[in-house]
Amino acid sequence: MRDSLIAAAFRLFLDRGYEQTTIDDIVGLAGVGRRSFFRYFPSKEDVVFPDHEQCLADMTAFLQESADGDDPVLKVCDAARLVLRMYAENPTFSVQRYRLTRQVPGLRAYELSVVWRYERTLADYLRGRFAARKDGTLRADVVAAAVVAAHNHGLRSWLRADGQGDAEAEVDHALEYVRNAWAANPQAVPADEEDDVVVVIARRSTPMWRVVRDVEASLNRD
Repeated sequence: MRDSLIAAAFRLFLDRGYEQTTIDDIVGLAGVGRRSFFRYFPSKEDVVFPDHEQCLADMTAFLQESADGDDPVLKVCDAARLVLRMYAENPTFSVQRYRLTRQVPGLRAYELSVVWRYERTLADYLRGRFAARKDGTLRADVVAAAVVAAHNHGLRSWLRADGQGDAEAEVDHALEYVRNAWAANPQAVPADEEDDVVVVIARRSTPMWRVVRDVEASLNRD
């Protein structure tokens, strides 16, 4: 029943447009009554985002199962991947929803409220883990926002490509920046991305301007 309502809704959204489609239209196409619709979805907006409530519950449970020895930053990065997997399980539906959300301001606002709930879930977990730090609350909020921003950057890159390519690789690449900035044991930077190391030997009495000149000369040398 739930899947039939979602399928009917998106068929109508694509054919008529979101604003032009009513709940009566959806239940009519699905062959059920209005009561059946509201049994599964509180509003028309909720039928566009049918899986986020469960994903939020899964994320909360995943974080609650965290062990004391887990790196909290790596844990919230792994939690963000639960959202990615939800989208990647059905690329066609995810791309359709992405396009629809871009077209309807009301859906965009609804989506932002859902994203905020994910961010709060991550931040609440991190606040508990960073409680002993003087800057614990600030650190938790900043890391949570960074994880959500990195995840969404990778996810939307994949959605803009019509769900083609490796969604997990896109998100992992973005989350690597968060891990390297905040994790207790950051990931190693790939060899081809490492910065050059320049060693300059000089006497203590050497003027600083000369040391800087020698460093610049070494960096510019082929």
